[in-house]
Amino acid sequence: MNIQVLPEHKLSSVAPLKQCNVEKKEVELILVKDQNGVQYTSPPGSASEEDREIWGKKLDFLLSVIGFAVDLANVWRFPYLCYKNGGGAFLIPYILFLVIAGMPLFYMELALGQYNREGAATVWKICPVFKGVGYTVILIALYVGFYYNVIIAWSLHYLFSSMTSELPWLRCDNAWNSQNCTDPKTINGSIIGNGTSYAKYKITPAAEYYERGVLHLHESKGIQDLGLPRWELTLCLVVVVFILYFSLWKGVKSSGKVWIDAATQIFYSLGAGFGVLIAFASYNKFDNNCYRDALLTSTVNCITSFLSGFAIFSVLGYMAFKHGVNIEDVATEGAGLVFIIYPEAISTLPGSTFWAIVFFIMLLTLGIDSAMGGMEAVLTGLTDDFKILKRNRKLFTFATAFGTFLFALLCTTNGGIYVLTLLDKYAAGTSILFAVLIEAIGVSWFYGVDRFSEDVERMMGFKPGLYWRLCWKFVSPAFLLFVVIASTLTSSGLNYDDYTFPDWSNVIGWGVAMSSMLFVPIYAMYKFFSVPGTLREVSIKTAFEHLKHKNTRNLLSKSCLAE
Repeated sequence: MNIQVLPEHKLSSVAPLKQCNVEKKEVELILVKDQNGVQYTSPPGSASEEDREIWGKKLDFLLSVIGFAVDLANVWRFPYLCYKNGGGAFLIPYILFLVIAGMPLFYMELALGQYNREGAATVWKICPVFKGVGYTVILIALYVGFYYNVIIAWSLHYLFSSMTSELPWLRCDNAWNSQNCTDPKTINGSIIGNGTSYAKYKITPAAEYYERGVLHLHESKGIQDLGLPRWELTLCLVVVVFILYFSLWKGVKSSGKVWIDAATQIFYSLGAGFGVLIAFASYNKFDNNCYRDALLTSTVNCITSFLSGFAIFSVLGYMAFKHGVNIEDVATEGAGLVFIIYPEAISTLPGSTFWAIVFFIMLLTLGIDSAMGGMEAVLTGLTDDFKILKRNRKLFTFATAFGTFLFALLCTTNGGIYVLTLLDKYAAGTSILFAVLIEAIGVSWFYGVDRFSEDVERMMGFKPGLYWRLCWKFVSPAFLLFVVIASTLTSSGLNYDDYTFPDWSNVIGWGVAMSSMLFVPIYAMYKFFSVPGTLREVSIKTAFEHLKHKNTRNLLSKSCLAE
């Protein structure tokens, strides 16, 4: 492959690289294919000729990535998993998987987005047959937004309810309480009995406020009996959606089981595979040190998980001592921890109203940051792919936010917790692990680790070390394959406390999961059948198209260095 640079008076313009502080270069590359003498010229109006928005400050990017990675899972999932799986013993597989898979893939996504300056779908111009995985992660991010925003709305509801002289979950004399409501001061280990843990003892004022006062779960017979949306939760959801819209409409400036739990927690916590890291990194300056960013943000995320574990278990220990039960009787995860156990503990403290307000503001900020990241992945991924959406970003942002709101209304009904539980398990369970696996294979084996390492060197001036290249090509894909298979084989039916979901709901759940995963094979088949020529010819054409893009990058990078 030869590269000829035309004389200056015959050159066409290429967009300025503002981040390199160079003057506008008028360059056109003529790529000559020696085998048959046919010349290919980069078409006008290509992505390289467009100005792309960049972060106003480096700190904006770091805080956005950290804000997305540090979410509610750090508070309500990690501490419980750590306790359930042997305490300190759980940290061994957790740290191992962080080092061999979490951080390498976190680094890979940041570098991928920053070098190509594209969202989750169009970043696969490096290997177009894998573009389907871009649509997979975009759809997963959209699914998660359907129910994640509702959890934030619950936090907002609790925040408003906390602004009283006496917290509403302190006593049993409220309109929503049942006749069985029991003052928690009278509950101890001898009263609970029958092997029932305190966390499952759902007749305390805090438990009844959550399930009867907020969710109205007692008015639903199951997932087949949802009822109408609750107006209080709907209003809170409207506020959350408006916050997301006005934050994003202008863009970025504005046992075996122990090991599986550790592996999945790494990906859910760091956020690899949702397309968010690619989207955020695509707005970086070309020469930004994303290697340092990957190490810093992933370390901050994991340290936050450890610190939240200390905070959570100090409260759980206090609750266990107060009721005279073992700590396993109060240890729980998910909504039960942050909307029942923690509020009850706060209600017993001096100045409980103040502490409740602070706690739910914390939940709001954790949730909003992550929700913004997920929605930005959807917006960037699709606006980069469809230019008409980019030209009308404000309208598209509103349509996305409104669509998310409509679907989320299902989770604000009397039986909404059942819909939320189903989506929580299937929308981003096996499917997100599958997406990261295909992403790792596409970059490491089809695009090539050596080629990817050269891209990193062009940005930062040095190649990734041997350790990172080995993880990208062998260790991480093998690990992900193991986790995908294990999570599929160990999958069981859905339950919420004592309620067992009907079989048809599990079928719907797998339908949700498959709807995103099927984009990978369907798009691959579409690509091969829509491009004329044999499989080998299609592969050569794909590689050649990327080589044009790569050579353009080479010339512009050298211009930056020369300046």
